[in-house]
Amino acid sequence: MNNEMLDVVDEMGKIVGRALRSTVHGDNSLLHCVVHVFVFDNEGRLLLQKRSMSKDVAPGKWDTSVGGHVDLGEAVEDALYRELKEELGITAIKPVFMYKYIHKNHYESELVHSYRCKYVGAINFNKEEIDDVRYFSVDDIRNNLQKGLFSDNFEDEFLKYCSFLSY
Repeated sequence: MNNEMLDVVDEMGKIVGRALRSTVHGDNSLLHCVVHVFVFDNEGRLLLQKRSMSKDVAPGKWDTSVGGHVDLGEAVEDALYRELKEELGITAIKPVFMYKYIHKNHYESELVHSYRCKYVGAINFNKEEIDDVRYFSVDDIRNNLQKGLFSDNFEDEFLKYCSFLSY
C-alpha cells in the first residue's frame, strides 16, 4: 500500500505531479486528493468507522463514515463510489456533494472532497481497514470533541460540516 502512487495537486485540484503514498504521508507540502462521505441513518445519526490499529494515520480513532485516497488518474466521483463499496459495502446510492477544503497537519495535506447521503441497510465493513462501525448522534460527537476519541481529520471535518449547515 505504501508503494501506491498518488497525484499531487495544487489548491484548485490541478495535477502538478505524482508521488508515492509513503512520500505524501510524511511530507505535508505534497497536497493529494481524498474523498469523505458522511453516511446518516433515518434518525439523523452519523455513521463513524473505528480505524484499524494497523493504519498509519490515526489508528484506533473514530473517523468519517468513508474516507479514502483518489487513486492516480482517478476521477473524484469514481473514488467516491469505489470507497463506499470497499469500506462499507454500500452500492446503488447517490451521495450529494457538500464542499471541498484543505486539511493539513504535521503528517500530510489533503484536498478533501466531502459528500453526504442517507443510507438504511446492511453495513458490510472492510475488517482489514476498519475495526468497528457505529452511529453517533451529533450531540454525542460534540460532547466528545478534543477528548482523543476521534481522528484530528474527523474533528476538523465535523466543524466544517457544522459551519456548512449554518449557511
